[in-house]
Amino acid sequence: MRKQYYFRPSPDGLLAWDVDRLVRLTRDIPVRAVPLAAIREVDGPVFGDDEPPTWRSFVDHARLMEAAELAYPIILAADGAVMDGMHRVAKALRDGRATIDAVQLAEDPPPDYVGCHPDELPY
Repeated sequence: MRKQYYFRPSPDGLLAWDVDRLVRLTRDIPVRAVPLAAIREVDGPVFGDDEPPTWRSFVDHARLMEAAELAYPIILAADGAVMDGMHRVAKALRDGRATIDAVQLAEDPPPDYVGCHPDELPY
């Protein structure tokens, strides 16, 4: 699996969480079914603000969605934001599901990187 990070803007610059660490931190959190309608990112932009969508980027995302494994729960931040699993959410939507398995952090852990640029991180 490719190295992944969850990014969130902040006054201190871009914050980044290592998804592998998030998976480890959520290993013992009970899995629950979350309605797809409750995931606010479903109606938000797919691509970053600085990345104009192209057919190539659309196809790349479609491939990632197709390869996504619904057997693994998505990871939600304390506020409900999807920290890991949007391709699984998209696949569940495509398949006509009403819910998706998720784990949710009670409190967000500190980010792994602060004030970073995605291209500067180890992949």
